[in-house]
Parts: sequence; structure tokens; C-alpha cells
Amino acid sequence: MAEKIKELVQNYSNEQKQIEIEIKKKEYEQDLEQIRTEHKQEMERMRAEIELKSVEVETKKDAHLRLMAEYDNYQKRTIREKADLIRNGGEKIFIGLLPIIDDFERALKTIEEVKEVDTIKEGIGLIYRKFLSFLQKNGIKAIDSVGEKFEADLFEAVATVPAESEEQKGKIIDNLQTGYTLNDKVIRHAKVIVAN
Repeated sequence: MAEKIKELVQNYSNEQKQIEIEIKKKEYEQDLEQIRTEHKQEMERMRAEIELKSVEVETKKDAHLRLMAEYDNYQKRTIREKADLIRNGGEKIFIGLLPIIDDFERALKTIEEVKEVDTIKEGIGLIYRKFLSFLQKNGIKAIDSVGEKFEADLFEAVATVPAESEEQKGKIIDNLQTGYTLNDKVIRHAKVIVAN
């Protein structure tokens, strides 16, 4: 009987171990299933994130390509505009000069017909004033010189003469060639005679 009890205890102990193993196996399988589920969810989340980043990259790549194309078009347009400006930039000036040329043509025809010098002088004076007015409208101004103090930035002294008085020293007494500025920038220095 003791052996029977021992065998029963042994069987019970084996069954108990088997039950524990089954319980542990079920717990392990549940843990494994939970890990698989979490892993699957993490993979899904990462796939979605990668897809989102991929869309962002494509959007930025597209925006970059558009910007590059826009910049390229801007450069081409700017080059074209500069070429047009260089080619036609003086058009406004030349159109403004045409009426003055017309006046000179009329004056030349009139010189042959008119015998009075005063009439010719008056006509040429009108054309000259019209031309100066045109230049001023386009930013060109004559540099005043006679009686002004000599400044190397504006004038070129081609000769000096002795001053008649102390007050006249360093001043311009004659203008040999008028100087001009274009929008306050000297484009031709006046050639003058200075008293010393």
C-alpha cells in the first residue's frame, strides 16, 4: 500500500507539474501573442510613419523642383529683359531727339530762303533752347562755371591766368567747353580757365 500511495503521490506530483507546465505554456503563448500583436502594431505605425515621411519628401522634392524651375525662368526672363533694355534702352532718348532733328532740317531749308541773319539766329536759338530743355528733362544739366570757385571734381583747368584781384583768385574766368552732369554724376568735366 505504501507503494501505491507513493505511486499516487508521484502521479499527483507529475500531474501537478504537467498542469504547471501547461499553465506556463499558456502564459508564454499569451505573452508571445501579445508581443506579436504589439510588434505588428509597431510595424503598422512605422509603415504609416514611413509613408507619411515619404509623402513629405515627395512634396518637398516637388516644391524644390518647382522653385528651381521658377528660378531658372526668372534668370532667363531677366537676361531677356536686360538684352531688350540694352537693345532698346536709348529708344526714349532717340524719339525725343527726332523733333529737334526735324527743327534743324527746317532751319537748314530756311537758311537758303531767308536773307536776314537775325531770323536765322533766332531759329537756331529756339532749337538750342529746345535741345537743352530735352536734356534737362532726361537728367542732363550743364555745369555752371564762370565766376564759380574751381573744383577738380567738376572742372578741368586747361589754362591759368593772373588774377586781377584777390577776390578773383581760384575762380573760373572763362569756360572753353561746357561740362555736364547726368543725375548729379559728372559725365563731362567743364574745360575752364582759372585765375591764379
